[in-house]
Amino acid sequence: MVVNQCRAGRIAMHVLAGLALAAALVGCGGGGGGSGAGAGPQGAEPLPPAVPTSLADASRLADQASFGATENLLDEVMAAGPQRWIALQFAADASRYQRGGNDAIHAFDGTDYCAEVDVGPNCWRDWVSNRPLVWDFFRNAVNNPDQLRQRVALALSQILVVSQLEVDGTYGLRNYQNAFLENAFGNYRTVLKKVAMSPVMGDYLNNANNSKTAPNENFARELLQLFAIGTCELEADGRLKGGKCQPTYDNARVREYAYALTGWTYPPGGRLAWCTPRNGTNCRYYGGDMVPRPGAHEEKALTLLGGVSLPAGHSAPAALEGVVDSLMSHPNIGPFVGRQLIQHLVTSNPSPAYVARVAAAFNTGRHAQFGTGTKGDLRATVAAILLDAEARTSPPAASAGRLREPVQFATGVLRGLNGQTDGDPFTWWWGDAMGQHLFRSPSVFNFYPPDYPVAGTALQGPQFGILNANTGLARINFVNYMVNWGGSQPIAGVPDAMATKVNLQAFVADAADPAKLVDRMVRLGLGGRISPASRQAIIDAVSAWTPASTDYLTYRAKTAAYLVFASPHYQIAR
Repeated sequence: MVVNQCRAGRIAMHVLAGLALAAALVGCGGGGGGSGAGAGPQGAEPLPPAVPTSLADASRLADQASFGATENLLDEVMAAGPQRWIALQFAADASRYQRGGNDAIHAFDGTDYCAEVDVGPNCWRDWVSNRPLVWDFFRNAVNNPDQLRQRVALALSQILVVSQLEVDGTYGLRNYQNAFLENAFGNYRTVLKKVAMSPVMGDYLNNANNSKTAPNENFARELLQLFAIGTCELEADGRLKGGKCQPTYDNARVREYAYALTGWTYPPGGRLAWCTPRNGTNCRYYGGDMVPRPGAHEEKALTLLGGVSLPAGHSAPAALEGVVDSLMSHPNIGPFVGRQLIQHLVTSNPSPAYVARVAAAFNTGRHAQFGTGTKGDLRATVAAILLDAEARTSPPAASAGRLREPVQFATGVLRGLNGQTDGDPFTWWWGDAMGQHLFRSPSVFNFYPPDYPVAGTALQGPQFGILNANTGLARINFVNYMVNWGGSQPIAGVPDAMATKVNLQAFVADAADPAKLVDRMVRLGLGGRISPASRQAIIDAVSAWTPASTDYLTYRAKTAAYLVFASPHYQIAR
């Protein structure tokens, strides 16, 4: 047994070396939503006919639009084809975040809810922290059928960031993340307005109870820089206008936006002994949208971007509409948002032509049969991203692909290997070890920047921003933990606790034939795409388990799973 584990280990050690060769990785070669007939919900597009596709195409779409392929999902996508499967995903019921405490921590007459109310030993965990959201995220991502909605919501949450590192209140974080699930296939204008009115964002970036005479510019600046248009003027294809950075705004313009966004306070409901509402302010409370604060909005005439001006005497709600209109009318927003969504879903290095096509879908609100015809339509934008030739052409270009970020890597292993989880090991344990403790990004700039350079190449690889020796080894260790260590047992006190583990029994049936077992595992994890040399190396490692070893068929299945899912082939989604 030791000899065989060492052999598998030696092969797996090449993973870390392979991850370091970023250029080679990005450029290397070689439960879904169902596929039933019928129309989507009222107001949605009619379902297109099934157009069967190849395994390679189905595997790529599973990587791009789900949290990991399963054998059933691959079969469904192959039978339905991309366009029909995407339409079915648009029609699927939406997941939600549900666990965690209510608004009591802010609607409380004392000074410290957890210290003064006996709700058990887990008050901070359940009422203040992000942990209940992590539980729900992983349960939904591993099990629920609305895979594409969840992927888009995750992408939006990493563009329009709030972090529990600076915002305390589980119920508020839950409201904020649920808004992305609700609007993932809606309109980006709605998303921007919802974020601007969120008391969680108002607290995080200092816009709640902002001063009209000396406003904090934090939210206004990040709204422009990160959430909508970026810092440099862009061509329609995302390249720098004129080949160099021409600023989209200056500090004076940021100041105008900061004034325009004054006049908002928390929704009513917050109490707490140390907070005394005065001058129209409300105490910190995250239960609903922010509300206008009488007399606190700067009403002077303001000039915004996109040809939008606010006349003297305007109200806070009118100014907010003007702010959002100015951003939605700016020519940068289509390529700026579209490119980031491409990076989150398909590839880190989309061609300018790809960005231009997606930006056109964003701007027109239409792609193929999808969309309402209104600028900012996310259904049209997502369809354009996933149905584009660069997403669907096989084999993909040498520069295509992206490193799976840790949460997608972990869910992919669990989904592919028939696993289950209550999400708890991905809070303080694996979330920290792999560099992505969900909903606790280190800053508003997310866990990694969209333009992070891949060392030694001219390519960008955003997720490489959190890949280093420690997190790279943690990825391999996670697969080992799942496959060879048996995962983790349920933790007492976690609601609806369950073990986090995989189930390889279905693969043991093919383990008598090492080549058949490996090909099945490669089909599942890699869409059949692997070099002949790598395939043979895995077959050799699997074959080393012989009938002379106790339970050798199980160890063959474990070895195949470990070497496929820990490999560079799997860690790069192409």
